[in-house]
Amino acid sequence: MDFVIICLISAGTAALTLFSGFGLGTMLIAAFALLFPIEVAIAAAGVVHFANNLFKLALVGKWAERSVVLRFGVPAIIAALAGAALMTVMVETQPIYEYRIGRLAAQITWLKLVIALLLAAFGALELWPGYRDLSFPRKMLPVGGVLSGFFGGISGMQGALRAPFLLRAGLTKEQFIGTTNVISTMVDLTRLTVYLVGLTWLAQQRDYAVLKNSRTLWLVGVACLAGFCGSYFGARMVRKVTLRGIRVLVAVLLFTVAAALGSGIV
Repeated sequence: MDFVIICLISAGTAALTLFSGFGLGTMLIAAFALLFPIEVAIAAAGVVHFANNLFKLALVGKWAERSVVLRFGVPAIIAALAGAALMTVMVETQPIYEYRIGRLAAQITWLKLVIALLLAAFGALELWPGYRDLSFPRKMLPVGGVLSGFFGGISGMQGALRAPFLLRAGLTKEQFIGTTNVISTMVDLTRLTVYLVGLTWLAQQRDYAVLKNSRTLWLVGVACLAGFCGSYFGARMVRKVTLRGIRVLVAVLLFTVAAALGSGIV
């Protein structure tokens, strides 16, 4: 049953991100959080996102503008290291509060609260019309890199913070696509390396069963395939859906998962 659920969730969220202003990673974190501990959900979504980026890198990486990649990407990598390290540290912190609702045991942690706030913030951006026109001057590229990389390191959510800083960088459409993909791939590789070290330590020292179970790896693999399928069929539905309706649906999903995480229910 888990495989059926993760296939449906991954395919559905991948399709939705074709119409949403946010990337696959943000939506998949919300989806995976329903099945895994939040730290595992972040890493699993990161693997799927990285796999998609590698595929796109072969297609559009040649269009990347080197100077922008350096000015934005280098600070992003450094900040991603800090963000990813902070994520692994927060996994080790004690719960802030624990309570029960009937048979359901709820646990509020710092990591859940941080991810909940980010999901809610990005849900709000999805509903804010002015976000589409938000942009910053080229001199702010390093600042954008730090912000995007840091929050990308913590949660994988980087696209919504990256786009406004690249819109006024003097890039052509092709350069924007290529540069965005190269930077995203760099941040993904950085944070996944840190996650691998941190979560491997948990698996070895803390008997973290979910990471030792081969079923988890199969679920992530299936999610990758389902995400490709969702993107394919979503592309065929572009002219048959209401864009505003999809964005509202995405925002509602993000707010719902944010509330569940923030309250410790998930």
